Amino acid sequence: MQKYRTDTLKLNAIQQDTGEGLKGPTHVVYKDENINSVVSDDAKVDSGVSLLDRNGTNQDSRSHSFEEKGKVTETVIAKSNGRSQPRRVTDEKVREMKDQVIRAKAYLNFAPASSNSHLVKELRLRIKEIERAVGEATKDSDLSRSALQKMISMESVLAKAGRIYPDCCSMAIKLRAMTYNAEEQVRTQKNQASYLVQLAARTTSKGLHCLSMRLTADYFALQPEKRVLPNQQRIHDTKLYHFAVFSDNVLACSAVANSTISASLDPEKVVIHVVTDALNLPAITMWFLLNPPMQSTIEVKSIDDFEWLSSKYGSALRSQNSQDPRYTSQLNYLRFYLPEVFPALDKIVLLDHDVVVQRDLKALWSVGMKGKVIGVVQTCRESEPSFHRMDMLLNFSDPFITKRFSIKACTWAFGMNVFDLREWRLQNLTALYHQYLEADKKKPLFTGGSLPLGLATFYNRMVVLDRRWHVLGLGYESGVGRGEIERAAVIHYDGTMKPWLEIGIVKYKSYWNKHVKYDHPYLQQCNIHQ
Repeated sequence: MQKYRTDTLKLNAIQQDTGEGLKGPTHVVYKDENINSVVSDDAKVDSGVSLLDRNGTNQDSRSHSFEEKGKVTETVIAKSNGRSQPRRVTDEKVREMKDQVIRAKAYLNFAPASSNSHLVKELRLRIKEIERAVGEATKDSDLSRSALQKMISMESVLAKAGRIYPDCCSMAIKLRAMTYNAEEQVRTQKNQASYLVQLAARTTSKGLHCLSMRLTADYFALQPEKRVLPNQQRIHDTKLYHFAVFSDNVLACSAVANSTISASLDPEKVVIHVVTDALNLPAITMWFLLNPPMQSTIEVKSIDDFEWLSSKYGSALRSQNSQDPRYTSQLNYLRFYLPEVFPALDKIVLLDHDVVVQRDLKALWSVGMKGKVIGVVQTCRESEPSFHRMDMLLNFSDPFITKRFSIKACTWAFGMNVFDLREWRLQNLTALYHQYLEADKKKPLFTGGSLPLGLATFYNRMVVLDRRWHVLGLGYESGVGRGEIERAAVIHYDGTMKPWLEIGIVKYKSYWNKHVKYDHPYLQQCNIHQ
């Protein structure tokens, strides 16, 4: 049983205010011993200050103050005659030597390309000497005793070069050109690094491909009657706790299922519905046949099994205009058809495949939805890495958007959401989603992905959950602290650096790794390691 299993979260919900005058809930500061307290207070007016205004007040506290140019603010205490005396540490010599190198390289650029004069040779020699002397030094005390003599030699050569090339205007032009070239190189390197990260995020790793192939081969080697997962009689039981995961990644599905079940206080009441595509259905099914969920129930279905989806909504699913396959995947937009995917259920929790569940989630079924459809964690605090504004995701330059939505409204995140499917059906929100989708075809109203359409479809239909239910930011360098992670019910690796990829952030991977069976023979044979 997990470390946090006994910390049952109790939850009150706060309703989303409507329209222009959106106010934020009163936020409660919880101490560690207070984890079993109420998760969220009722919405209250916070001295007439809007959420966006209030959340912007912490920006100054994150700014860094710097000493005047050329000074390092470190102070060293030197002991003399038994008394402590402060000695200021500087980096003046280090910076001066680096400046000498820059000036020397600028003079070299004045010389003809084929020049091999005595001055050119001496400049190159002094540059090498200074660069070796500086090395990794950050303060003057790091420099060797001979560094000062090398500085003097370099200054002598620079003075000689200054007499040969006295034109200061030409020197300034050359330095500006060097600066521009350096900036261009940095920009190119950043773009290349960003492209490679995006490429790595979209590519199936060799190990994961190997695992899927092994599992698929084993699945088709079974007799049809052996391909059925246990406890399938429970998949429509409304008295149980139902979770949905839409994914084509066998390892990710395994981690979500394992973490959800291990965190549950009543694992026999947990039902996990995995929806994938036809290509990955055999592999994911075979994984759970080899690794049955003990007392819990797992159902695996293919999106191709939903014949009504292609006949009624096929054109809508194919109309996504993003170049990113993560956003064009039909599985990503299947969330807008939940009532039809699960017609027998009234309530369900939808988990993205890049989350880890750390606490029992059954309290979500006790949330008073009060006519709302979706339970969300908001992302409108500017001080947090998951921060978004409405105008980042919706085109408020278009009257269609400005008439329907407030630019000051609080944003929220997909990843861990509870849905009242009965209320969804009553409000016919799938039809509303299609209206927005059709409007977006005529003119650009929403940025790529499912979140902007979700913000529009469920606008003013949300119940706001305490932030500890869903902590985001583990899929990029967000600075999320260990304490915040360990207090969370669900942690989310949103972003491109997923934990199953080599580019995943090491300090966050351990929370995911403990739910993956790395000792399984198939993972070892496919070289999938921590």
